[in-house]
Amino acid sequence: MREPTTAPLRRTPQQARSKARLARVLTAAERVLVAEGVEALTTTRVAAEAKVSVGSLYQYLPDREAIIDALAAGYFAGLEAAMDAFADVASADAASAGLRADPVGVLVDEFAAIYRAEHGFRALWFGSGPTERTRAADRAHKRRMADGLRRVLLALGLTRDDERLARSCLAAVLAADALAQEAFRRDAAGDAGLLDEAKVMLRGYLTAIAERA
Repeated sequence: MREPTTAPLRRTPQQARSKARLARVLTAAERVLVAEGVEALTTTRVAAEAKVSVGSLYQYLPDREAIIDALAAGYFAGLEAAMDAFADVASADAASAGLRADPVGVLVDEFAAIYRAEHGFRALWFGSGPTERTRAADRAHKRRMADGLRRVLLALGLTRDDERLARSCLAAVLAADALAQEAFRRDAAGDAGLLDEAKVMLRGYLTAIAERA
């Protein structure tokens, strides 16, 4: 069951039962998205899939755009949680050996695995589904991912912290995201050759960042 989103809702559920209902609705919405595409994400279709009344769904998600925004927020939160976990691992010397040896390889492989598993994310992003609010949320999401990458590099002792590092990490995230999206547009499992090329490019960029520290 997908966790309730942190995106703005018409109404924020307070009780456990309401939160569970919203999570069930979002899980149902994802099933519709994957099976039928973005255009099928109407309140009527999602309510039917979730086996709730349209009025009940409307309390939180009044239209298709709200459903899309809520799904996207859940995907972003999952990616950010993964990056936070990497930062925690990087800070723990005993657990960071693999990450320390090849941070780019580990990060690309792990995030590719997330892309591979998140059928809904691919269906949403590749189906021209994002709304203007979702695109704005994506820009903020990428800044948070860049900050997570900055924390990983600092924890590994690969560079020093300054304004340029923040900019460099954002550039790396933007490049990696573009390459990952293209790799998964070509192949639902991720084009292995293109992902390998992404690693080569990003390793070179990381080396340049480390050398200027």
